Amino acid sequence: MTQIFIEFVMMQAQNAALFLGQIPNPRGDQPEVNLPLAKMFIDQLAVIAAKTHGNLNEQEAKVLDNALTQLEAAFVEVMSRTEGFHPGESLAPPPPASLAPPAAAEPSPIVAPEAPPAPAPEPAPEEGRKRFTKSYGA
Repeated sequence: MTQIFIEFVMMQAQNAALFLGQIPNPRGDQPEVNLPLAKMFIDQLAVIAAKTHGNLNEQEAKVLDNALTQLEAAFVEVMSRTEGFHPGESLAPPPPASLAPPAAAEPSPIVAPEAPPAPAPEPAPEEGRKRFTKSYGA
């Protein structure tokens, strides 16, 4: 299990490194920088570290901690090279436009919820067919 866990951590770390531009994209041979995706993989590793704290052996914990430390440092370095970043700012990417609060607009009219649809009637059992029921221990 230790080997599988370490391989999983390394796979997540490799995905984060790919989107930080540290390794070339296998499809294009050019480094690709996609900070939101890199942050997602780093955050997933951080969640794994938090949720497994105290439950990992020494080797597993060391691999996970080293991967997180290196990826977080690389993320900060890439962020500092991107336009508009200032030290001390949040590293979180801005929320997608779909989650942003809507601009001031006319209030929408209040609409009463529709009544739930009436349940469909149960079909009548066919004559001559026996209905079976399951019984668990009775």
